[in-house]
Amino acid sequence: MVKVVAATSATPELVDAFARLIPQLSRSSPPPTAAELQAMIDAPGTSVLVATADDDTVLGTLTLVAFRIPTGVRAWIEDVVVDEAARGQGVGEALTNHALDVARAAGAKTVDLTSRPSREAANRLYQRLGFTLRETNVYRYDLEAG
Repeated sequence: MVKVVAATSATPELVDAFARLIPQLSRSSPPPTAAELQAMIDAPGTSVLVATADDDTVLGTLTLVAFRIPTGVRAWIEDVVVDEAARGQGVGEALTNHALDVARAAGAKTVDLTSRPSREAANRLYQRLGFTLRETNVYRYDLEAG
């Protein structure tokens, strides 16, 4: 059984879980410190969702940000990561469905996310849950580079 809740505090257990999970998501980004994680949890419009097993082991996380723009409330899912040992057991689906419920409750009209094409299982999950591929260009400007 997978339980999903919004984090309310950067406990040592949660900080340790992020230290274990973030390297499974990104080789170039360090996991957040306790202070950074607490800042995320406290940020208005941000929900740090945590999936746990019956024994409270953290199986995965997802960050949802809901924000108002001139055309309505939008939401964005970022940094979905499920522990390698828990993949294929419904953790990603539970996290994503919970995020959709939170976004809906916030009044969001849409929820966006990106996923690398190489993450085939994740892409299949998102499509199965009703996400559709948008015909858009996603641009990024690297502020650190310049």
